[in-house]
Amino acid sequence: MTYELYYWPGIPGRGEFVRLALEDAGADYIDVGKRSPDKGGGAGAVSEFIHGSDLGQPHFAPPVLKAEGLVISHVANILQFLGLRLGLVPEDESARVWANGLQLTLTDFVAEIHDTHHPVGSSLYYEDQQDEAKRRFRVFVQERLPKFLHYFERVLATNAGDEPYLVGTAHSYVDLSLFQVVTGLRYAFPRAMERLEPEIPEVTALVDRVGQRPTLSAYLTSDRRLDFNQGGIFRHYPELDG
Repeated sequence: MTYELYYWPGIPGRGEFVRLALEDAGADYIDVGKRSPDKGGGAGAVSEFIHGSDLGQPHFAPPVLKAEGLVISHVANILQFLGLRLGLVPEDESARVWANGLQLTLTDFVAEIHDTHHPVGSSLYYEDQQDEAKRRFRVFVQERLPKFLHYFERVLATNAGDEPYLVGTAHSYVDLSLFQVVTGLRYAFPRAMERLEPEIPEVTALVDRVGQRPTLSAYLTSDRRLDFNQGGIFRHYPELDG
């Protein structure tokens, strides 16, 4: 089947977590936000779909996935739905619940990363809250960044094998999401990550393996892959990488 992904064009954002799963599995999908307006795409089409009156169950914000007669929002919710269908999660319930819990932890992590540059409010420019952002970053890089990454290092260390995965003994959508987070952190905080990565060798090795997966590697080097930029979750401000 063909999936329809609704997310804002021009930024990887939270939509990229869904794209990685679809691309890694070689699934057919339409990225509505990236389509031209004359083909029914663009930001206007995404906004109309999210905020229009046709949906019986309105959704708060993208990403939203349309599939099999369902309309699903929130990254973790979407990936939980896609996991079995794309072969990106084990079939047993305990593994699927564990995978969802890990994804929700990454959701918390992503929110804290975003708040390093917008600690007061998303409606304000970064320049309007720069002093608060510097203070927030110091706490983040000293406490929260290592806390989250050391947690995922510990999860990998508990799994058997020379090349452990986050969920069981096989590649999953959570591995893809951790890949996106770590590569985003390398863009946003290169100096901080350079200092920290020697402490998380299993996480670093997993990220390298994920990036080398044939189907995903082809996507990462294509023009479909959006570069990290100053409009997304992961933003590089030199003053926030001390």
